[in-house]
Amino acid sequence: MRSKRELSDKRWSAIKSNDSWAVFKIMSEFVNGFESLSKIGPCVSIFGSARTPEDHKYYKIADNLAYLLCLKGYGVITGGGPGVMEAANRGAHRAGGKSVGLNIDLPFEQNNNRYIDQDKSLQFNYFFVRKLMFVKYAQGFVVLPGGFGTLDELFEALTLIQTKKINRFPIILMGKSFWEGLLEWIKNTLLEANNNISKEDLELFYLVDTVEEAVEHIENFYEDSELSPNF
Repeated sequence: MRSKRELSDKRWSAIKSNDSWAVFKIMSEFVNGFESLSKIGPCVSIFGSARTPEDHKYYKIADNLAYLLCLKGYGVITGGGPGVMEAANRGAHRAGGKSVGLNIDLPFEQNNNRYIDQDKSLQFNYFFVRKLMFVKYAQGFVVLPGGFGTLDELFEALTLIQTKKINRFPIILMGKSFWEGLLEWIKNTLLEANNNISKEDLELFYLVDTVEEAVEHIENFYEDSELSPNF
């Protein structure tokens, strides 16, 4: 009978082999994403919970936000699923703007919503490839209330800008009552108590309560900055 170590070594060998072949799957997702999204022009990525129902105020806010952004000439990129993502694609569709959905295979919650343009619906297996597409082809992030995935996308963008791995672009937090607790913790604990960030890092995001404020902030930002992919 083989020992646990022998069985473990065999499993690790199989994993190594699979990892090598996974490179080609990952590469194909990058190529497909780059080929598809390089043609869409200026866009804003809108994030928020997949669990937000249609009658919720943040669903309506996401819809109106996307609508106004598209009237200003931007397209909208979402994660392609339900909730806030569906609302944003719906607003873009209603305005006749570009409505992009970057979907991903998940065990629950995630299905393509019907408001994504047929030629702008992309499917991903790897979160890191999908997140890169959000950052590379968006000229702004608007982040509505959401869960772990929403926070992950927010803090990844903040980290990339903070460390100057990408050029700065507007990051807007929508909904003061939702975000204020987190922002207080960032200010009081990360900055003042532990000196884990710089005071200037607090200027990397902008807190708003209305879609008009969000659109105005993005418009003002690009009065002095070029609209282009971020890297």
